[in-house]
Amino acid sequence: MGNITSINEHSEVPFAIKRVYYLYDIPGGESRGGHAHKGLQQLIIAGSGSFDLELSDGISKMKMHLARPYQGVLLPPGIWRELVNFSSGAICLVLASEVYLEEDYIRNYEEFRESKILPPPQR
Repeated sequence: MGNITSINEHSEVPFAIKRVYYLYDIPGGESRGGHAHKGLQQLIIAGSGSFDLELSDGISKMKMHLARPYQGVLLPPGIWRELVNFSSGAICLVLASEVYLEEDYIRNYEEFRESKILPPPQR
């Protein structure tokens, strides 16, 4: 009884998996993320429970609800992400293409927008 989902690098995940981590015990109302990566690719999965993934390319924004452990979102470099609205007992599983490197992070949204060489917002 039960289910199994396998994840294989270079098959379901188009990169070599160099780091796996998970977020858990996130209090209600709290958020995680709030950054972009310069080179890192990630696969984000709701291993248990649910949460929302808010994404931005610097111009447009979208929100995705993750609630199935057999589905994930593949994030290329250069996408701003925030994880919000965690359900009780939610676990966010992340497969990453690189080990942790602080210099790969962009932690300021305006700096992120400027790094994208975007036109100024229209008024």
